[in-house]
Amino acid sequence: MSEITPDLVRHLAGLARIQVSDEEVARFTEQLGLIVDSVATIKAAVQGDVPRTSHPIPMANVFREDVIVPSLTQQEALSSAPDSDQGRFRVAAILDEE
Repeated sequence: MSEITPDLVRHLAGLARIQVSDEEVARFTEQLGLIVDSVATIKAAVQGDVPRTSHPIPMANVFREDVIVPSLTQQEALSSAPDSDQGRFRVAAILDEE
């Protein structure tokens, strides 16, 4: 059984400056109680010498080796561009800068 009471929910709502109705207080009391009980259950299950991890499954380096492959030349890349200038794509300005 959790320590969350309707008075505690009202107090927390007041600290957060949130107006809550009596119906919301009852619903939040139940929901927060469930959360606190769930955390307590997990905490009890993980006591002892369980090592802390950042991921539940051991991870290995999943990166592949860099392999050089043929790619487009600058002219080929710019050949379908609507507008280009000095070997670069030319686009409309989006800021009021020169």
